[in-house]
Amino acid sequence: MKDFDTYRRRFVTSVLGIAATTALPVGVMFWQTAQGKEVDDSPASSKIRWGMLVDTTKCATGCNACVSACNKENGISGEVTDTSPQWIRKVNVTNPENGYSFTLPMMCQHCEEPPCVDVCPTGASFKRADGIVLVDRHICIGCRYCMMACPYKARSFIHQPVEDQLAEVPRGQGCVESCTFCVQRIDAGQQTTACQDACNAEGHQAIFFGDLKDPESSISKQLATYGAKEVLPDLNLHTGVRYQGI
Repeated sequence: MKDFDTYRRRFVTSVLGIAATTALPVGVMFWQTAQGKEVDDSPASSKIRWGMLVDTTKCATGCNACVSACNKENGISGEVTDTSPQWIRKVNVTNPENGYSFTLPMMCQHCEEPPCVDVCPTGASFKRADGIVLVDRHICIGCRYCMMACPYKARSFIHQPVEDQLAEVPRGQGCVESCTFCVQRIDAGQQTTACQDACNAEGHQAIFFGDLKDPESSISKQLATYGAKEVLPDLNLHTGVRYQGI
């Protein structure tokens, strides 16, 4: 039964993906067409796994630089309401046994085994070969099953029409969205995320981003030296985001 369900999901994904490609031939190249930017259109490679490391001992309480930078990079309104999209949120954590407190940014964890992908009926939620988990807005039907499946509450639903959106980050009412590891930057050949740049600019340097499979990358060296933990490791999701000091 499990094999049949997997086959059925892949079949539906393939059919809808072909239909979406036929209807929108510019597809993944929308930002290149709109802005004339050179974008690497080669397939994502499994030789790379993009990941993020957050050192909570350097993440300053009350600092929202990463949140503001994420909003600006992706054309998200800075006004926070009960229904507003939030790709990154700052979380305050306190150990009730000893009173130890720290703060951390919580976003899509880019799981190796993403629950959001498993429950998506159309294949709109998918994981690229390089580990980045995304939502295909062309075939997202807004069912929000992925939101219910995400143990990190990292996905948002767009309730209102989106105005003044950025060409390289298309967003639309009725779709689900979440942190993309600034995929538009990655596919343009950049090596950092907006939140990392903002954190560095504030002098905290709490965020590392890079290829987890490259032992010479800064994130790999940091992990090898100091180690890190996943949030909710018992779920065995093998997240692409790790934390130090938790």
